[in-house]
Parts: sequence; structure tokens; C-alpha cells
Amino acid sequence: MDRLIAFPAEQAETPVPVAPGMPPENPGAMPAQRLDVFDRRARRKLVDPASRSSRLRRFTVMGGSLALIAYAVYEMYNVLAIGELTPIEAVVLVLFTVTFSWIAISFIASIAGFVTLVSRRLGRPAEVATAPLARRTAMLMPTYNEDPDRIFAAIEAMAVAVEERGQGHAFDWFVLADTTDPHIALAEETALLAVRQRLGDRARIFYRRRRNNVAKKAGNVADFCRRWGKSYDHLLVLDADSLMDAETIIELARRMEADPDAGLIQTIPMLVNGTTVVARLQQFAGRVYGPIVGTGLSWWVQREGNFWGHNAIIRTEAFMSAAGLPDLPGKPPFGGHILSHDFVEAALIRRAGWTVIIADDLNGSFEESPPSLIDLAIRDRRWCQGNLQHSKVLGGKGLHWVSRMHLLTGIMSYAASPLWLLLILSGLALSLQAHFIRPEYFSDEFQLFPSWPRIDAERALALFGLTMVVLFGPKIMGLVAFMLDTKARKASGGVVGLIFSFLFEVVVSALIAPIMMLIQTGAIMEILMRRDAGWKPQRRDDGGLPLRDLVHRHRWHVISGLALALAATADSWVLLAWLSPAVTGLLLAVPISALTGSASVGRAVRRLGLLRTPEETNPPPIRTAMSPIRTALQAALDRTPDLVRVATDPAWRRQHLALVDRLSDRPRGKVDPVAALVAAKISEAETVEEAISFLDVKERSTLVATPRLVEAIARLPMRRADQAAE
Repeated sequence: MDRLIAFPAEQAETPVPVAPGMPPENPGAMPAQRLDVFDRRARRKLVDPASRSSRLRRFTVMGGSLALIAYAVYEMYNVLAIGELTPIEAVVLVLFTVTFSWIAISFIASIAGFVTLVSRRLGRPAEVATAPLARRTAMLMPTYNEDPDRIFAAIEAMAVAVEERGQGHAFDWFVLADTTDPHIALAEETALLAVRQRLGDRARIFYRRRRNNVAKKAGNVADFCRRWGKSYDHLLVLDADSLMDAETIIELARRMEADPDAGLIQTIPMLVNGTTVVARLQQFAGRVYGPIVGTGLSWWVQREGNFWGHNAIIRTEAFMSAAGLPDLPGKPPFGGHILSHDFVEAALIRRAGWTVIIADDLNGSFEESPPSLIDLAIRDRRWCQGNLQHSKVLGGKGLHWVSRMHLLTGIMSYAASPLWLLLILSGLALSLQAHFIRPEYFSDEFQLFPSWPRIDAERALALFGLTMVVLFGPKIMGLVAFMLDTKARKASGGVVGLIFSFLFEVVVSALIAPIMMLIQTGAIMEILMRRDAGWKPQRRDDGGLPLRDLVHRHRWHVISGLALALAATADSWVLLAWLSPAVTGLLLAVPISALTGSASVGRAVRRLGLLRTPEETNPPPIRTAMSPIRTALQAALDRTPDLVRVATDPAWRRQHLALVDRLSDRPRGKVDPVAALVAAKISEAETVEEAISFLDVKERSTLVATPRLVEAIARLPMRRADQAAE
């Protein structure tokens, strides 16, 4: 398994066999769906009556949430309205209602998740089926300027694991590249050749790089469906950092085969491979608290689940017939291509009469997280824009009300930040008003009794306690449920180690929270100012940045913390103490960002035994299998040809051209301006090297994707040795 590819010899003249990047096309339609109209009579009827969701579960969670919200709002009203409710107090009440509602639903659902998870862990494990799979699944890994060794090592590790379990016949593996960097594109081709030679006939690995990355990842997958989708019964969509063990992959396919109504089955990925404090914080929280939240969500949404864009299996028929995305009216950031496509695709699949299920009981699904606050901010900026676009989808005709709840949840996950900020500022304004502004006790000349600006301190303290229970309840329930798993508890440092990790996570998360609140508030302000987020590849490992960059990124957070501290001090030291978590986090934003994004600090925290997870102590076998493959591929990629080699080496050129995606037909007279410019520059050049030196990155990317341009540059002579010396 450690042999490397036999690369084409330099200036080889003997033709060598080449294999195409993709299998023969099998085109099919994937029409864009309309949101302004839907014929309910055309909705597919469920085959299995058991596919219907239980109303009792819905009533339990939604009814319990409404009761909790009503009680909290009633108490807050009584806290504020001992006398007449003032305008600022009314604003505080409204903001409290919205923000408390946001956490109350999650709290009630987490109780259901806690009971379900504890019952499952104390019960007997389910039996695993072993029958061969009968349907075909396309494993899709979209990628955009990612490390090819990481991508193809994951593909090889999963393909080998599935084949070793006797189910390789049911899966084909596809790397769907939207890569725009020509060097990375050539490295992807090199990695493909290496993996194909390493695997031989053990797995079918394919590769396609789009010439134009229209509609980003959603457009990438849709392009595959329209050209090859009809050859496969299911699509299992991965992400560039995804990894799944063979048992989970096979079980997803088995469940899809067994359930004729299932349109999509989503796993709950666990975060792994974190090296920095930020990454390991998310990793620990996702592993300890995440199962409670995820299981609770699955328990009450039932057959109206959601899609998170990756690590999920989709019925091809349902996806192609019902989930074609429309362009939203208007220009970006609110209009145009839908960035957060996954929620919308799940809603459309459910609208068409298929079920969407969250498989919260499958544990072998993994992904990675951003390594720093800056990387989180970059990712969140894009996600924020995509989720705010859902405001134009919420009113779509025919959507199930639970699907609308998912869309609203996505919007609120970002809108909550400015709402929390407004609540803090309103509370601060209320305190400053009472301290500095002389109250007007008689606002009406005929008023017999004064309006006293007072609050009920005892009730306020009790309400604060309730809010803390609702806010931290899911974490505490998650910790208790996690400790009941003996194997996981021991692998995470035992009871004492878990408690210290829990306290560390709570403290550091509390310091980070105000920074992220302002980051997300800033993202929303940019979107409201019509600034498009664009699309950038994500860093995966060390999140360290120079101090100068950190100061620039966090300067307004520090200034905001200083202003908040001065305003609170002007009122009283007691108010400053209440606001100290937010003030401390903002004032120390630069060192907090630097320390939590540093891989060396992350390693130090790991050596202390903090934030340890079972997957960190005992890495999943699929990840262990991936590591040596990645090392071997890194060695293979050292021989990635440059553009000069591709143009001048006939063997490399033939292999490259065999992997280039076909160009779609264009109307006569409609010319690609970039391709035309490249052709003109090639015609001006006297040598291959000179032609390539004329081209910028975008033009080189077009060159490697256009066979006629590759052939044109290959006809140029190479620069002579004596010219190179000059």
C-alpha cells in the first residue's frame, strides 16, 4: 500500500495508457424549484404510515417551551413594572422575550435528548445487519483549493475500509473540484493518479474540476447530478474535512434502502483533530454537550429533520426532482445564489413528500473545526449571509412548519448576537437613566399617584437564576449523560478530569462569547450595507496570526470593551461587576485571540489533560488509517508537474487532457474573454516559459482547463539553455 505512482518519464515519447477522470455521463433533469407557488396535490404520498411524525412529541417540546417562555416573560414584566412601564423598560422586556425564547426551546428539547440518550446508553445495543447492499451510492467530496493530500487520503481510507467489509461494489468515489489555483489543480490530478495506482481495482475513484464554479458547492453538486446523477440511487455528500467510518457509511446506505420514504438522512458529525484551544473547545463541547442537543432535536422534529450540507446520504430521485435551488430575487448579499443551501434543500425535499431524518444514533461521522477566532469569523461571515438569505425563503409556499422553524433557527443563530448586544445596552441605559436623569414622578398634571422607576430586586435575582439554568442546563445534562458512558468517561480523564475540562470550557467560552457577539453583529451590519461575503478556503490547522493582524482585527472589540467599562463605572462598581465577563473578554480580545488560536498553547492545554475527548485519546481507526496514506501522498505530490512540464512532456500532457472536464457548448459569437486573452498572450509569446510568465493566476487556471489552449502552448518551443543562462 505504500508504493507510489510511476509518473510519466520526462519527455517521454511512447504513448502511455490514460484513464478519464469521470465515468460516462448519464444526464438527468434537476429543475429549479419555485418558492412562490406549490401544488399540494402533486406532493408525493408517504408509502409507510410509520413515516408520519408524532404530534405528542411536538406538543411536549413546543408546549413546554411556550409555558417556560410565558412564565419568564411574566416574571420579567413584574420585575420591571412595579410602577408604570417606561419606554426603556418596554424595550428591555421585548428583547428579553426574544432572546429567552431562543434558549428556552433548546433547553426543553435538551431534556428530551437527555432522557433519550440515557435510556439508550443504559439499554442493549441494536443489532447490526450484514446483508449486501443492493443499490449504488455516489460518494461526493466537493473541494475548493484544499490540500489534495488531505482530500485523497480521506477518500482512499474510506474506500479501503468499505471494500474490506465486502461492500465496495455499492460505492463510487468522486472528488468534485471547484479549485481555482492552477498549481493545486495539477496537484489534485497527481494525487488522483497516485491513489488510483495504489488502489488498483479495489475502488473506483473519479475526479472532475469545473471550469467555472457557478453557485459554489451547491452548484458543484447540482452539476454532478445533472450529468451523472441518474447512474446512482443515492448521494452521500461529504465536505473537504469530512471523514466517516465504514460502518456508518454502510448503515446510512442500508437505512436508505430499507425506508422508501426517506429522502435524506443526516448524521451528527463529531469534531476531531483540533490542535488549538478554539478548535479543542468546540471539539469538547460538541462531544460532551452536542449529543444532548442533537438527540433532543432529532426526538421532536422526527421526519422533518434538517440538512447540514455534508456527512449525509440523499436519495438521488428526491434531490434531483425536488431540491433544485432557485436564484433569490435581487442582488447579493440577500439575492442571487443561495449560500446556505442545505437548510433550503432539506425544506424542499420535505415539501415534495419525502422525509428528512437526523440519525443521532450513528457515531462514526467526523469533521474538523476552524482553528482560531479569526477563522471562525471568516466562516461565520459567509454562513451569516447564507442564513440571512433564508428570510426570503421563510414564506415559501408549501413548506412544512418545522422546516420553517429550521430556517428561522438559522437566522436567529446570527440575529441573536445583535439582540443580546441591544439587551445589554438597554439594561445599561436603564441603569444610567436611574443614576443620572432626574425622574419625573408626575408625568400627567391630573395624576394622583407618582410613577416610581423601581424594579423588584428579589424577583430579578430569581429570574436571573432561571435564565442561568436554561442557559447552562444543556451543558450540565450533557456532562452527566457523558459521565454515564464508562468508556468515554475514562478516555476523557475520568470524573475529575471532566469537571476541570468543563470549568475550563465554561470560563474560556464566556470570555470568547462577547468577542463573537460583536463579530457576528458586525457581519450582520456588513450584510445590511449590501457587502457580499465571497468565498474563501478555510484554514484547517494552526490559527496563529501576527500580532499586528490581531490588533487590526480586534481593535473595535477592545474599544467597545473600554467604552462599556467606562459607562458601567459611571453608574456603579456593582454594575461593572455584573458586566465584567463581557468587559474582560472584549478588553483582552487580542491576547485571547492569540492564545486560543495558537497550536503550541493548544498542545500545552492538551498536556494538562484539559478538553480531552475519547477520539483524542483513542483516535478512530479510520483516522489512524488515513495518516500513513497522507504521508505517502505528500511524497507523491513532491513530483507534481508545473505548467511548463505539462506543456512540454507529451506523457503528462496526454494524462492531463484526459482528466480535463469537457467544455459545455457555447453559442456562436459568445466568447470567453479570459480564454480569448490567454490565446492572445500565447500567440504573442516566443517560448513556453514566456507564455506562462504572461499569465496571471486566473488565466493559468483557464489554461489548464481548456484543451485547445494547452495544445496551443505546447506548440511553442522551450527556452534554450543558453537563453536561460542569460
